[in-house]
Amino acid sequence: MRKVRLFLVDDHQLFRNGLKFILNERKDMEVAGEASNGKEFLDLLDFVKPDLVLMDIGMPVMDGVEATRRALEKYPQLKILVLSMYDESEYYNSMIELGVKGFVLKDMDNEELYEAIRKVNAGGTHFSQELLLSIIKRKTPENKIILTRREKEVLDLICKGYSNQQISDKLIISQRTVERHRANLLAKTDSRNSISLVVYAIKNRLISI
Repeated sequence: MRKVRLFLVDDHQLFRNGLKFILNERKDMEVAGEASNGKEFLDLLDFVKPDLVLMDIGMPVMDGVEATRRALEKYPQLKILVLSMYDESEYYNSMIELGVKGFVLKDMDNEELYEAIRKVNAGGTHFSQELLLSIIKRKTPENKIILTRREKEVLDLICKGYSNQQISDKLIISQRTVERHRANLLAKTDSRNSISLVVYAIKNRLISI
């Protein structure tokens, strides 16, 4: 089995060491690179070529928002999972708009971290429920939209972090059909990506968590 190549970006050496220890213990994951700020990450990105990046937000020299923006401009398919603190909510919308694939709290347990990495690497998304609820509490509900039965089924699975392939297998429909439903959902909710779609869906009670 090919290991998932991970790149850690965080300005705290002890935190990175802890992540490296628990991730390198796994047979399906390996830490292929690390950086203490966004600039260092961008300088190394071409050489490491990770499958997935674990990105801190608040860092010196260059923060995670700017590093994410520049990285995704160069590599639009790069998967980025944000490492967040409770008090960094002011940055969430920016990271969502840029197209990150998920958010996890830095004090998450090991199993949530592994699950988040597996989901995002498979093409899905992951959003810490605690963070999601904190974002939703700060937002004003928008006008509800009308969804078809199949769109509701697809939306529910997107919110659970399923990839297009996994949704296709679960609902026994083609990936092209899944992609069409996803595109319709993004258009109906005026969402730029899957994470913003999840936020919209839960904020407007289109699904329950």
